[in-house]
Amino acid sequence: MVSKQSKQSGRLPKRKEEFTYRGLTIAEMKKLDMNQVAALLPARQRRKIKREFGEEHQKLLDAVKAGETTIKTHLRDMIILPEMVGVTFEIHTGKEWKAVETTPEMVGHYLGEFALTRHSVSHGSAGIGATRGSKYVPLK
Repeated sequence: MVSKQSKQSGRLPKRKEEFTYRGLTIAEMKKLDMNQVAALLPARQRRKIKREFGEEHQKLLDAVKAGETTIKTHLRDMIILPEMVGVTFEIHTGKEWKAVETTPEMVGHYLGEFALTRHSVSHGSAGIGATRGSKYVPLK
């Protein structure tokens, strides 16, 4: 049944669908083993998984599998895997920790993509005495 408001505007109401990654839901992806998940990912991520994760990466995966909900990490190069969905990571930016909650849309990306290390700078106006012309501005 279409509501009156959407009928008047000529558009159908937005339908909320379950997220799929290359035709698979997150629940289906969690059932796959690591090699099958790697086959779905882009080439760079697939190569990293085939060459196996390092010791630190394995510790992070073990913490995720243990059921921890908040994990602090320096591993900005860790690939977000389906079992990481729903976990909050505190990612180090070099100066501070940024809390990032993983969503299904993040699968296949790196943790570092969601905790930026550089910020845009917006400069204010020049102060008194900053330029030669500001010497003659009345101070009121």
